[in-house]
Parts: sequence; structure tokens; C-alpha cells
Amino acid sequence: MISSNARFWIWITIVLGYNNNKINRLYELYPDIAEFCAGGERERRFCGIFTPAELEKFRNIKIHEADRIMLRCEQLGYSIISIDDPLYPDCLRNIYASPAVLYVSGKLPDIDNILSVGIVGTRRASDYGTRNAYKFAYALSKCGVITVSGGALGVDCASHRGSLAAKGVTVCVLGCGINYDYLPQNKDMRDSITKDGAVISEYPPDTPPLGYQFPARNRLIAALSDGVLIIESGIKSGSLITANYALEMGKELFALLGNNSPQNEGSNARIKEGTAVPVTDFMDILVAFDNRYYDTEVRDIDNISLADIEAIPVKGGKPSKTLPEKTRQAEPEPAPEPVHKRDLKLKGDLKKVYEDLSAEPVHIDAIAARLMLPVFRVSVALTQLQIMGLVGVEPGRKFFLK
Repeated sequence: MISSNARFWIWITIVLGYNNNKINRLYELYPDIAEFCAGGERERRFCGIFTPAELEKFRNIKIHEADRIMLRCEQLGYSIISIDDPLYPDCLRNIYASPAVLYVSGKLPDIDNILSVGIVGTRRASDYGTRNAYKFAYALSKCGVITVSGGALGVDCASHRGSLAAKGVTVCVLGCGINYDYLPQNKDMRDSITKDGAVISEYPPDTPPLGYQFPARNRLIAALSDGVLIIESGIKSGSLITANYALEMGKELFALLGNNSPQNEGSNARIKEGTAVPVTDFMDILVAFDNRYYDTEVRDIDNISLADIEAIPVKGGKPSKTLPEKTRQAEPEPAPEPVHKRDLKLKGDLKKVYEDLSAEPVHIDAIAARLMLPVFRVSVALTQLQIMGLVGVEPGRKFFLK
């Protein structure tokens, strides 16, 4: 599927470049961009939008350049959705510097009307970050939420793979042409995404991944998401660019509670300054969107297989060799190792909750009932114990001692 006015919008993008707010101004002035193009030089001069240098580029760059890109998309089987097409998401039309066109492999979901959550974080994810990105995406997808990420190593691909494992819909936003062999170790993942979701880009096919394109790409991840979850983020991580875009757009921002390692400095800073809501469980996110979440069907969310988690590629690390599938399935689940509690001089609720926990995961409601404490006080204590690195959490709000 190629939008009827895609040819004109592609040509205009070639002239003006990407991440340019003049696209929005043209869209507002010309409901039918074909009329603008038919007006030629006179229309371009008197619309009051373009600089002399841009007018010169319009004269020098021929519209046949757009035809070449459209032919390439037809050969590859990609869709082109222009900003004036009904299928173009409203959430992208309403941002600064909307993409004139989207190149799509797969099927773009109805992202304006279905709850969507962006999951972002470091490419150098720890085991904790990788597992949580996978688990959050899996659980959210089981609840019918669309996940959005950038297809990079680490947190991004862990979240995409979690959604795929749950047979959910995920959208991968690339900072290069969608046919470019960007991170070949993720090619199978990108192919799988297109079966029920989409791999998209504002850049035409064969565009290489240049550094400045990825920060611009992050505005699209934020725009396509009702909320953004930071899993792990260093103080200078590119995922914080997505977080900043989300805040500027008025989106909900969440951050997974982490320890005081460099990988969590950025996300923890957002929590401390009050711009990100701390989360330990996918329900913390759904509760924030209760006005858009209506699916009350009980799902087996806790039954997540993590057999392949170690094979998820992370920048700077080598995936562990995994056992053949039959061998993995035959392996018995190891019994939890006993946790030897230490005298940490804890006081009050912290002490009560810490002493109640064991290596066996237990639901927060059960902890509150045993201790005869309100759930909110138990939640506060558990949050503090997680920050101290003493407590872990599994999907379903189940907590255990590390």
C-alpha cells in the first residue's frame, strides 16, 4: 500500500531533510499537497515558508528522485504512508517535525486507539535489565498492549523478543532504512515482528545508520507511546533522549527501580527528580492507564519461559551458548537457594518486610496480610529494599530476597 500523495511528500523530504517542522506547516496550509506541487516555483515562493537556499534545492532536485524510492519500496514489498493518509497515526501528526512519510514493513497497528508503551534502555544491559525488559514486554503484550522500541541491542531487543514470545504486537522504529542490514544478529527478530506488528522508519530503503539519525528517531518512539518505560539507563544514555521527548509531549514516564550501578544512574535520577514513576511490576503501568485498559481476562502471565534470555545480544557482551531446545525442556527447575539474612540494622517497616521475605517469591498482598500492614506501607518498604539491592521482583508483584 502506497499513499496517493506519497510521491510529493517524499520529494519534499528529499529537499528539506528529516526532522523538519516545515513539513507540519505545509500539511496545515495544503490539505492536498498535490496542489502545492502543481503550483510550481510561484507557489513555493509565495507560501512564505522556504529560505532562498531551500527554493534553490527545489529547483535542482527533480521529483523523479521520489519515483526511484517508490519503485524500491514496491520491489521490497514495503508500504509508504504519507502524513495526509487516514492510516497515518494522529499521535505522529501532533508532534514537532512530523515525518512526511513512514516506510513500513508489516502492518502498522491502530496505535491511536490501543494502549501502547515504549520500552527503552541501554545497549549494555545487565542480566537484571535484560530479564526485566523481556518480562515487562511479555506481560504487557499478554494484556493486549502494543510495545514500541528501537530494535537496538540490549534492552530494545529484549523487549521486542518478550512481546514476540507472548504473541503480542510490537513496533520497531529504526534510525535507518528498514531493509538495511542493521545489527544482523537481530534480523530474524525484525522479520518476526512484521508478522503481527511493524518495522518502520522515516528514512527510505538503503539509508545507512548514521549517528545523528538515532536521536531524531527517538522522538517517534515517544510519540507512538502512551507511556515510556526506562529499564536501565546510564547518565548519558540515548534512552534519556526518548524520556525527554516523552515528557515534552506530556506522556507518562516510568523507570524500573535499579541499584546504584552506572547503568541505572540516568533512570534513578529521573525517579529522584520526580519526572519518572518508579515501577517494579507491569501492573504499576496498567494502573496508570486504567481509563484505557479494559481487558479483565485472566492470563497466565507468570508462566514465562526464560530459556533463551541469555542469547539476547547485548553490546559489549557475548551471548551465552544455550542448550538445544529438547535438552532445555527436560531440565528440572532448580530449587531456590536459601538466603542467609544479614544483620543490616534495619528499622520499622523495612525490618519487618525484610525478615518476612525468603528466596521463595511471594505476592505483596500476602506479605501485607502476614504482617498486618497496609499494602502501601509494604510497597514503600519493598521499593527501598530493591534500591538497596536486597530484594528482587517477578511479574505478578511477587518479591523475594536476593
